[in-house]
Amino acid sequence: MRLSAIAAPPAPKGPFRQVIGNAGILLGGKALNAVLSLAAIALTARTLGVETFGVLVLIHAYVQTIGEVAKFQSWQALLNYGTAPFTEKRFDDFHRVMRFSLLLDGISGIAGIVIALTGIWLIGNGLGWPATEQMAVALYGLSIFFNVSATPTGVLRLVDRFDLLAAESTIESWVRLIGAAIAWWLGAGLHVFLMIWFLSKIVSFLFLFGAAGWVLRRQQALSGFRWRAPGSWTEGMPGVWKFVWSTNFNSTLGLAFTQLGTLMVGALLGATEAALYRIAKQLADAVAKPAKLIVPALYPELARLALNPDRAALGKLIWQLALAAGTVATSLLILVALFGGELLAVLIGPEFMAAKPVMLWLLAGAVISIWAVPLEPLLISTGSAAAAFWMRLVVTLFYVPLLYWMTLTQALHGAGVAAVIGASLLVLGQLWLVRRWLGRQHPAV
Repeated sequence: MRLSAIAAPPAPKGPFRQVIGNAGILLGGKALNAVLSLAAIALTARTLGVETFGVLVLIHAYVQTIGEVAKFQSWQALLNYGTAPFTEKRFDDFHRVMRFSLLLDGISGIAGIVIALTGIWLIGNGLGWPATEQMAVALYGLSIFFNVSATPTGVLRLVDRFDLLAAESTIESWVRLIGAAIAWWLGAGLHVFLMIWFLSKIVSFLFLFGAAGWVLRRQQALSGFRWRAPGSWTEGMPGVWKFVWSTNFNSTLGLAFTQLGTLMVGALLGATEAALYRIAKQLADAVAKPAKLIVPALYPELARLALNPDRAALGKLIWQLALAAGTVATSLLILVALFGGELLAVLIGPEFMAAKPVMLWLLAGAVISIWAVPLEPLLISTGSAAAAFWMRLVVTLFYVPLLYWMTLTQALHGAGVAAVIGASLLVLGQLWLVRRWLGRQHPAV
């Protein structure tokens, strides 16, 4: 046997295998995280009861919504503008991108806290929080600062350390589960659970920054890093502000399909219904999570393909991922339709079985979105972030009043049906944008 044959390096993975491999690493962490999260939610719900648990999830949904509204998706900017200089070891240029990303994170955290504290006194009563609880809500609102960790997340995705991201995904749930078990044993109330959830965010935040710093130091990519350097913050990043505003607004609009439902149900129907909706969404998200893991694994690969665009390779990758994710999600939907009621009764308690119908609607909406899960990352990575934002805006402007009207007239059932309609419209719009982009690249398409 020739020496050259022995010494030959292994063939590089293709884009599809790379994305699926990274998604598989994340899946290991997320699968454990789903179990831990469901266990923590079950203990919390059993300890607090339906109504108080509803108050807790409304508080969390409010704070999470404000944090996401204020948060820039700076990790996307870091991947989009930092991949080339990092790959080429132009670390001074990479440091500039990272400084800008960290600046956005800091602004996001402070702005989110200010908005949350202002909003508590404006809409707290409408969400069912008595005046005696609003100080606790305000303190929990400070956790927004520790929810802003987009830069270290982007760094770990850039260097393909999805194993560390998988580990991080379980940390918050471990803290909540251990804390919930102690609180259940002591028969603790709402304030203790707010403290536990706050602590979980701090621990997760510290782990992410520590892991990102450790990885960069190992690759000698932090050498010479300074918080302030000559030149502007955005030097060498043409169009970065347009990019970050587009991705931020796009992410903000995405909240209409995540946190807004819980807040809308709580405001219109009360804390008990909000608890049922939250439980339904938690289980639906847990079932849909494996397929959604393709998204964070997909962005770095798209960023690399965009450096030397191969339209045929991009198209092939998108269709392969859509088929793989959609098949998994549809199979899980069928299983939940058959056994979802029993799952609710065993995990959460018989009093939560009323959440099964809305859980199926929410999962159906998620499955529709999963069939199109590669479309938005493709649009953002190929210079169509603004088009993706405008499409989401149009759909959201239709979905929000539809959600309000259907929740008001048909209660939880209506909220679930509205989620399916909204997801369907968004997928059709994104598909149209992708086909238009492909038509520009290949007029025969």
